[in-house]
Amino acid sequence: MAYEHVLVQHDGDFATITMNRPDRRNALSLEHMQELIQAFTEVGESDALGIVLAGSGKVFCAGHDFADVGEADLGEVRRLLWTCTELMTLMQSVPQPVVAKVHALATAAGCQLVASADLAIAADTAGFAVPGGKGGWFCHTPMVAVARSVGRKRAFELAMSGDVIDAATALQWGLVNRVAPPAQLDSATQDLLERVTRGSAESKAMGKHALYAQIDLDQPKAYAYAVEVMAATSQLPDAREGIAAFLGKRKPQWRRGRP
Repeated sequence: MAYEHVLVQHDGDFATITMNRPDRRNALSLEHMQELIQAFTEVGESDALGIVLAGSGKVFCAGHDFADVGEADLGEVRRLLWTCTELMTLMQSVPQPVVAKVHALATAAGCQLVASADLAIAADTAGFAVPGGKGGWFCHTPMVAVARSVGRKRAFELAMSGDVIDAATALQWGLVNRVAPPAQLDSATQDLLERVTRGSAESKAMGKHALYAQIDLDQPKAYAYAVEVMAATSQLPDAREGIAAFLGKRKPQWRRGRP
């Protein structure tokens, strides 16, 4: 479909979804989020093996568009937040690994996008903040994702201070996986994507789903779930092929995937 606020580009095994509202700092209006949902749905159903989420302009994403919120009533704001939640959940539901490529500042729901992505790589000039704590509208929903990435005490500091942390701190705190100079951000993102998409695409899709399903369970429930999933997936053709290839000391032939 034609998009107004989003660019979708396919390049070989990978697809890039770019937020393209640079004049609004890629703020997440209702229409922008709806287009992102559509883009992730379409790419998720495609043959792409990995997805990059990027932003155009001087800011990665400034969070919710206050032009949508300023005069909105309770029902309208609730709709905005549930649409945002749908987007964040979808990023973790599509079968492909999703890498946020953060070239610049990511704040509030923009920081939530980074935390919700499966992986994130940042330019060393990027910054991250959930600034609601120093304003009048606390970042309740962004903190759901951010707190699960950085832990309770760091999340509390981010949320209450509203301060920007630099990319090096975001790396140390677990909000991003890698930091690179701006000139190397594209190549570093490509390298990460290539490494995390090796092997059977079917196996990875099931692995991604299972990881998110078990990660917040207590340990006995997590093991009970993981045992059943791992036993069941041992019967899949790609699992059988991978084991046979290992035993036969040959390269596996996946139904779909990368060597």
